[in-house]
Amino acid sequence: MDIIEISKALSNQTRLNILEWLKKPEDNFPYQLLADGFQIGVCVGNIQEKAALSQSTISTYLSQMEKANLIISTRKGKWTYYKRDEKMIEAYIDFLKIEL
Repeated sequence: MDIIEISKALSNQTRLNILEWLKKPEDNFPYQLLADGFQIGVCVGNIQEKAALSQSTISTYLSQMEKANLIISTRKGKWTYYKRDEKMIEAYIDFLKIEL
């Protein structure tokens, strides 16, 4: 676990929002529920639409979050889906509780 990378990834409001949205995708992306469900995550296009930012900005944010192991990506055809890495998030929270 790279505490610095995780902390950097969490130092942006939009990236925090994305993690929050991915915690309850059925509440934040209801239109995807009708299409694909959330077994493999939320489509990057849906995240971009909700964030109202450019595709390149969202891709950069998601890449940084994936590098910090906060999210997991899955390719399905031409689409990429993202979901939270709950084990890593829990480990980070435990680290903060114990070490800081």
